[in-house]
Amino acid sequence: MIWQKLVEDRQKFFWVLQVAGWVGYALVNYIGSKVFEMRDIYVFVIVLNAYAGCLITIPLRYLYRRIWNSKPLVLIFVVFVASYFTGTIWAVIQKFNLWEIYRHGYRPDEWFYYFKQGLDSVYIVLCWSGLYFGIKYYQLLQSEKQKALRANTMAHEAQLKMLRYQLNPHFLFNTLNAISTLILVEENKNANQMVSRLSEFLRYTLNTDPIKKVPLSQELHALMLYLDIEKVRFEDRLSIEIDITDDAKEALVPSMILQPLIENSIKYAIAVLEEGGTITIKAQTFANELLLEVNDNGPGASIEDGKLLDTSGVGLANTKDRLHTLYDNNYSFVLSSNVPQGLRVNIRIPFEKSE
Repeated sequence: MIWQKLVEDRQKFFWVLQVAGWVGYALVNYIGSKVFEMRDIYVFVIVLNAYAGCLITIPLRYLYRRIWNSKPLVLIFVVFVASYFTGTIWAVIQKFNLWEIYRHGYRPDEWFYYFKQGLDSVYIVLCWSGLYFGIKYYQLLQSEKQKALRANTMAHEAQLKMLRYQLNPHFLFNTLNAISTLILVEENKNANQMVSRLSEFLRYTLNTDPIKKVPLSQELHALMLYLDIEKVRFEDRLSIEIDITDDAKEALVPSMILQPLIENSIKYAIAVLEEGGTITIKAQTFANELLLEVNDNGPGASIEDGKLLDTSGVGLANTKDRLHTLYDNNYSFVLSSNVPQGLRVNIRIPFEKSE
């Protein structure tokens, strides 16, 4: 994290590398002076040369920033010319430091001696320029990666919110239709109970972040609010069986992941059976995975390869899309026939324990 913050702070990152690079240059020259048995006073020459190199390359940074968006040929030309002149000036400074300090004020007979063997300095400045552009491109690449990750995260969250909020209008339509029916047949007491419980259920859904996962125990609480609404509608025709282990109750699941499955069972199983039916909800953990199951004893459906042949429903497809968005390919969503009759939905997701 510290390195990432340093890379993102371009101003600080430049100065850290600038100082560290020239200190390293001085250190390498010092080791070389020991190999060639230079006198101790040569240390001052090394320090002055490194200091001069540090100062003289700073203007290159501002020059390169001004020509950053130029055409490649222009960029290359400016870099080579600027590096040549900067390296040549630095070479003259190094010669002056060497002759003034190490050779006690020596001066050459001809002025061009100051420029002899200046290509070594030019090569070092060219390397500095190459490192500058390389690090600059690396910072830009990291910045683009961060932008892409943020954009991908925002799109991911937007998709999750869209899929979650699709459930509310779908469920709301069915419930309001049921309330309307109760009012038409003058069952005002039941209609009033449904409105009251619908209000409580919607308050829960609106207060729950669609992005975050919730403990399965909390999801069951929301599910019971929904089932209380449906029990007003179906009375004794709706029977619920719950078989959930204690460790499974602590598992994190996507909010409102079971409600569309239950709604599907009520719509296609309970509602079409005159005597009503039973919906069973099971959950357990196995091998660091959470296994969820919802089944009913309705008339069943046409299934092929774990998928419904009739894909007109919204709830099941929506649930599968949410699982894919959250877990990529690390999940399973399988439909099968229940025994002796009905539909079974099995979900497998990674087991994440709530704190």
